[in-house]
Amino acid sequence: MENLAILLLVIFLVAMPMAYCVKEGAEEVDEWFDKLPYAKQKVTKLHFFFHDRFARKHNRTAVRVAHGPDTDKSPTSFGLVFIMDDPLTERMNPTSKELGRAQGLYAFSGQDELSLLMSFNLVFTTGEFNGSTLTVLGRNPAVPHREMPIVGGSGVFRMARGVASAKLRSFNMTTGNALIEYNVVVMHY
Repeated sequence: MENLAILLLVIFLVAMPMAYCVKEGAEEVDEWFDKLPYAKQKVTKLHFFFHDRFARKHNRTAVRVAHGPDTDKSPTSFGLVFIMDDPLTERMNPTSKELGRAQGLYAFSGQDELSLLMSFNLVFTTGEFNGSTLTVLGRNPAVPHREMPIVGGSGVFRMARGVASAKLRSFNMTTGNALIEYNVVVMHY
């Protein structure tokens, strides 16, 4: 089974073209960096909704992949890890226009308080940012308004840094499904 997984990974990385990837090669990237000292920094503001779905048998967007030996006894779910591929939409309605995906993981990292370690990419699949990504890496405490750092990006967002502000709009205690509103401010070239 492990050999099959390795073979599939190699095929994916070597042979298959990636959807929504930056269309530039190493030479174009080198040219871009040569021009960087003369580039003007831009500020981009983005607004979208993040749909995290656990409950459905189909269209599930987040799955539990790991847990610690005492996670089930922990009041904060310490040690619980999820992988996600959540849609980012223009409006609160999950059927509104999809702007991209949030792909990555989050782990319950607080032993005494509910907080998560978030590590994910905002992968834009439409519009002027199609093929570009922003990388979020940081602490996500269980408070109404949170800030997480933008630590990088690709495509239009090369050399990005900024802040992703998140606000919980709805949470279903039974299913675990969540709707989070994001306002992102990012500086890039």
